[in-house]
Amino acid sequence: MTELDWNHLLRQQLDYPVRRRLDGLTDDEYFFEPALDCWSVRPRGTGTAPLLGGAGAMTIDFAVPEPDPPPFTTIAWRLGHVIVGVLAMRNASHFGRTATDYMSFEYAATADEALAQLDAELATWIAGVESLGEDGLARPCGEAEGPYAEYPMGALVLHIHRELIHHLSEVCLLRDLYLHTRTRARQEAS
Repeated sequence: MTELDWNHLLRQQLDYPVRRRLDGLTDDEYFFEPALDCWSVRPRGTGTAPLLGGAGAMTIDFAVPEPDPPPFTTIAWRLGHVIVGVLAMRNASHFGRTATDYMSFEYAATADEALAQLDAELATWIAGVESLGEDGLARPCGEAEGPYAEYPMGALVLHIHRELIHHLSEVCLLRDLYLHTRTRARQEAS
């Protein structure tokens, strides 16, 4: 049996077409609210959620604790969560990115800006994972991961990749819903 290159295999998980499926995302899709009372990213002063995060012109809706059931979330919200909570905060904790969190991040006002933020955080994450090498994947995550501090970095990488695949697949499904509801509305109007 040959020795496995775990670092390469972990990075390869993200060589998956989900990101390419986000190419061409429009602002209408980005802010599409397919249900009542969605959580989204909104211009400052227009959100109605119990908590509004963000340091710039846009804020993200959320609450602590999260309501049960949680509100439906838009593509903008889901991308904000992936960019900040899944990637940027981990990049800051482990790979030298400037510290950020849901309250201090400047959320994107357009789909193009959000995709640029996603691409930047993905690039930092992938380069960081690559820099770990085999030994780095085996070392503990450290205090940034709270109760999971003693878990190996490889476990964190698997978790983050699962989160990315999960949430970006949801975004792709919302794009499909947007396309098909708009197509149906046009057909019914004809």
